[in-house]
This record gives sequence, C-alpha cells and structure tokens, in this order.
Amino acid sequence: MKCSNLSTLMLSVFLLSSCSSGPSGRYSQHEDSAPTRLPTESELRSAVPVHEPISPQGNRDYRVLGNNYEVMDSAVGYVEEGYASWYGNKFHGHLTSNGEYYDMYSMSAAHTRLPLPTYVKVTNLNNDRTVTVRVNDRGPFHPERIIDLSFAAAYKLGMLDSGTAPVRVEAINLKTPMRVEDQSAPGSQSNYHIQLVASSDINRLSQLKRNLPPKFQEIATTEKTDGLHKLMLGPVSEQKSYDLLEQIRSSGYPQAFRVKAAQSQTDTPDAVQQN
Repeated sequence: MKCSNLSTLMLSVFLLSSCSSGPSGRYSQHEDSAPTRLPTESELRSAVPVHEPISPQGNRDYRVLGNNYEVMDSAVGYVEEGYASWYGNKFHGHLTSNGEYYDMYSMSAAHTRLPLPTYVKVTNLNNDRTVTVRVNDRGPFHPERIIDLSFAAAYKLGMLDSGTAPVRVEAINLKTPMRVEDQSAPGSQSNYHIQLVASSDINRLSQLKRNLPPKFQEIATTEKTDGLHKLMLGPVSEQKSYDLLEQIRSSGYPQAFRVKAAQSQTDTPDAVQQN
C-alpha cells in the first residue's frame, strides 16, 4: 500500500472540516485533527470478527442534533453504500457509545444504527481497498455519511487526504465462516495477543497489570511502538485466543481485541515490571 506523505496529510486535515459531527462540549479540541504519526504495520491489521454479546450501553434508540435514530435489532444482511469519514485526535481516549475507550489506531468505527458491537467489511469504491472494522460507537451525525472510521482504518483505505470516500459497508454474519485477510492459512501455527489498553504511561500499565486477576497477570506483557505502550495478554494459539478474548472482556475490559503476534524476535513484547 502506498503511504501518504505525513506533511501532506496534516495540511489536508487543516483544510478539511471536522469529519465527525456531533456534540463537542466534553472534548478539549474544537476541531478534529490527525495524529503526529502514521499507523504501524501491526495497527493496520483488520479486526478479526468474533462472536460477542450486544453491549449493555449504546443500543437504545436515541436523539442527536434534533434527529431520531432507531437502532437495528440485527445486522444480518446489512449492506449499504454511501460516504465514509474518519475521526482522530479530538476523540482519542474518550468513551465510545458502548462504554469503551476510542483508540484512533484500532480498527474500529462509528455507525448511527448498527447494533454495538458489529463487525463490518468496508470497501473504498474509489480504489477497491478493503478493511474489516468493529463498530463500537455512534455517528457520523452528518448528512450523507454512513460510517465514521478510525484513523488507522481510514489510512488503510487510502482516504485520509480527501477526508471522505464513497464506500460499501457490509455486515459480517458470523453464522457462516468468512475469510479475513489477517487470519492464518489452514495448518499454520500463528499466535495472537489480546490487547487490553494503550498508553504513553508505562507506570499506568503496570498498575493495571497488578489489578488483573492472577491468571491474566501471568501472561501479561507490554509492547512499545513509537512511544506508545500496550498492555497485552499472550501470546496464545489462535484457538485459545478466542476464549481468552471472551474471558478478559467479561472481566472488565470490553474494549480488548486480538492482534496477531509479531514473528520477529525484535518485536517480542517485554514483561511488565511489577514496580
């Protein structure tokens, strides 16, 4: 994939209006902006769909900016074409509609009506690039836009410079197997990590690690990428990763997601310090 020049990207963001339209009183920024770095290779991996219960938050009908929105009972069979936008720094670290924390480097998205969470495949109709994202937020509250993508997802689709792009959004039905670009080929022994949270403060992650149940503390590690520390569990086999993901989400980390473990020794996570 061709990488956009970061300086061009930053200039484009300042020239464009905010991609996410919605209430802004609780945010420190008035307008949205791009981060100071591009996504890493590991952050550009599509979300891997897993069976999840409907979130206890964010799934009731609601009203925003004078408009009423009815949340769909099911995402089965959902396909829609329209325009996608993306959101970044302004919302990074703030709570999403289903009570998780928005990470602009995760493969996530916002939608006005889909149940939370829902996994969808998004195709940029301008270049046929695709990405699988996990919908965990509400928006975009802007006419003619049907989905708001994370910064990483928008970068992978090649739509950062324009700010918006025509897309096709297709819900993934987990009742039937679906090939995902990041899933391992049959017979492979690839391992996975479960990412719990990301922060620039390693001491915060150490405290979070100490508060984990003992069975999770034993496999807790951190990975540092461009100054950002990530608290992770694993690595574990692909088969075990699904059960581990469900366990940690039900233990108070509903925002946790799977990440394929790095293959090179230089990318192996370091153990979290106890003090």
